[in-house]
Amino acid sequence: MTRQGVTVASNYSWLKILSGYSLGELQASASITARLLRKLAVAGFVATAIPGVYANAADFKFAGPLDAYTLDPHAVSNTLIFAVLSNVYEPLVRRNDKLELEPALATSWKQRDDTTWEFTLREGVKFQNGDDFTADDVIFSLTRSKAGGIKSNIASIVSAEKVDDHKVLLKTSAPNPVLPNQIVNWFMMDKEWAEANGAVQPGSANNNTETFANRNANGTGPYIIKNRDPGVKTVFETNTGWWDKKVGNVETATFFVIPNPSTRVSALLSGEVDMIDGVPPQDAQRVDDADGLHVEAGSDLRTIYLQPDVARDNLIFGSEKDKNPFKDLRVRQAMQLSIDTSAIQKRIMRNFSTPVGLPIGREVTGFDAAIGEPVAADVDKAKALMAEAGYEKGFSVTLDCTNDRFMNDEATCLAIAASLGKIGIKVEPRAQTTGQWAKQVNPPEYNTSLALLGYSPFTYDAHIFLTSIVATRDPANGLGSFNIGGYSNPEVDKLIAESGKETDQEKRTAMIEQAMKIIKEDVGFIPIHQLKQLWGVKDSITVVQPADLGYPLRYFTVKQ
Repeated sequence: MTRQGVTVASNYSWLKILSGYSLGELQASASITARLLRKLAVAGFVATAIPGVYANAADFKFAGPLDAYTLDPHAVSNTLIFAVLSNVYEPLVRRNDKLELEPALATSWKQRDDTTWEFTLREGVKFQNGDDFTADDVIFSLTRSKAGGIKSNIASIVSAEKVDDHKVLLKTSAPNPVLPNQIVNWFMMDKEWAEANGAVQPGSANNNTETFANRNANGTGPYIIKNRDPGVKTVFETNTGWWDKKVGNVETATFFVIPNPSTRVSALLSGEVDMIDGVPPQDAQRVDDADGLHVEAGSDLRTIYLQPDVARDNLIFGSEKDKNPFKDLRVRQAMQLSIDTSAIQKRIMRNFSTPVGLPIGREVTGFDAAIGEPVAADVDKAKALMAEAGYEKGFSVTLDCTNDRFMNDEATCLAIAASLGKIGIKVEPRAQTTGQWAKQVNPPEYNTSLALLGYSPFTYDAHIFLTSIVATRDPANGLGSFNIGGYSNPEVDKLIAESGKETDQEKRTAMIEQAMKIIKEDVGFIPIHQLKQLWGVKDSITVVQPADLGYPLRYFTVKQ
């Protein structure tokens, strides 16, 4: 970003007369600066430079279908929550606009030995309340995260040791060659702030536990949350004390929650907002054809899959009260064969999705093209399998899905229900807002018999999917925290553990691919499709659209 301002030295008295503000106030407030610069333009002053003052600082308004239901960075591993909070909180290691790893709160890192990583912390960094960022905050953030819903993301880290205020050692349970990739969404929290506000323990993943950190934030990132009305809007304002420099020019940003797709599109077409996330596929052409607008249709790592509950001995939401048909492999195979993912791609998604045969995207390390093709629908074979399993007359079950989480989620849910109905599985779709859905489906309750789910492996590596979603549930170390259906296979667990410590990349990838092959054969997860991101954007806005579904406001530019 080009920084612009005014010459200060001999003209400062004139600036004070013209603006009525002190120099300290000028440096602290970009909004005051904008008003000042307009006055200076009238007075004939030439813009040069005041550090931290931006003549082209801009306001940006955008909207999405749902809100981040908590501001607690350690409560839950949730894509949207990470997308919002990454503008406020920061990790030790982050991704840049090209999705490459780069230093953030750590300036460098290295392996001392197979299980010890040394991180040198950035000096002079302050939280937005003025507290210094030190090694104590890293140690605190590890302890706090281990008690929260993101513990599966950092499961390999067993301890943190302070060397000095700006150096820490992270110990892993076994060699972990991809640790830096795994911690890009592990955000650092201010120990003193958390202790002072009773937020030492994280909120719960199902959002039933209310803490100060649920509704308040204190990070080191490029923006602060100036105002928040949960479920309605969140207002971001530039953190003038940020240690780094923004590439874009967004000074303030307002994120509006507009669940209704038509209303969201109307807000963009009328100019009320500059960008919307979640353009309905059926409206994409209309938005792209509108004057001054275009559609950004980028890759999305998120894969949508169906997961039946195979852990319980009965259906808690279904007709079978003394047995669980999903425990029978033949029933799960029949379900997969009954769902025509190509039809969903064409009729529901308007080709803004790609059917897949694995519950991970094609860009993710560990995706094996040899087994990654979707299973072709075959209703006759599916019916035969149902009869063979003793369910020729079928059974009924509730399908839990969201109606605001990802593109056409409710419509996809209804299409799946219709497909399963062809083989005698009478499905009652229960579509809820993400906040309500999470309270029911997320740990520790897992109160569902059948759920439509989505996951985006932010590491671009399948191992995070395996540890979070596939591994046998283990509350002690966080493995399988979001294994909603309770899938469990000892052979897969062994491959997860071995691949997590294998330093030979070829061998490691082979282990992950073998695990994915077994998972496909077990049909514990029924893949539907990999999505595309659809943003409607004004032509005057330049955005960066990462495949891990972030909103990196520091890169956004509003042309003026």
